[in-house]
Amino acid sequence: MTPTHESLLGVRAVAAQAAPALWATPLQMGELFPRGVTQYAVGGVMVAAGIAVIYLGTAIIPGNSTFLETTLSYVSGQERFQRPRFLRSRDWRVVFAVSIVAGAAVWGLLLDPGAFVTRVQWWRLFFGGILVGIGTRLGKGCTAGHGVCGLGSASHTSIVNVILFVGVAILTAAVVQLAGVSP
Repeated sequence: MTPTHESLLGVRAVAAQAAPALWATPLQMGELFPRGVTQYAVGGVMVAAGIAVIYLGTAIIPGNSTFLETTLSYVSGQERFQRPRFLRSRDWRVVFAVSIVAGAAVWGLLLDPGAFVTRVQWWRLFFGGILVGIGTRLGKGCTAGHGVCGLGSASHTSIVNVILFVGVAILTAAVVQLAGVSP
């Protein structure tokens, strides 16, 4: 059966009516990024530059998942915290962590167009942080270590971990949304 000119015009008319709906998704870019994407792009460049400097200067893939252990090596005599790998890397890890906080402070105090406010209760942020910390230890690294450095070096472990991180995040967001939980 050969389509007629009229039937093709009808299909085109339906497609033309549907096209705006396809592009006008419920979450527009302005809703997802009400302040724009510049700060995220600048942050990404700064993270990449920091990782490159540490890697080129130390030949170590940077990450902060062992920050607590390396920092405790300064004050604790326990054998767990006195491992040679913690002692060798503790100085740059402290500088790395302080730089992350300092960068956020500089952005927040000098460059940010307005205060960041969240409606999420403090206890959810607190327990969410604990869960992230547990996941970081179980996954032997954080999202920055696996997601930025590990994927960049094509590490099979990091690829699996990033798939798990993102998959669990999507599943958690879907369950929370279905449960009707709001901030």
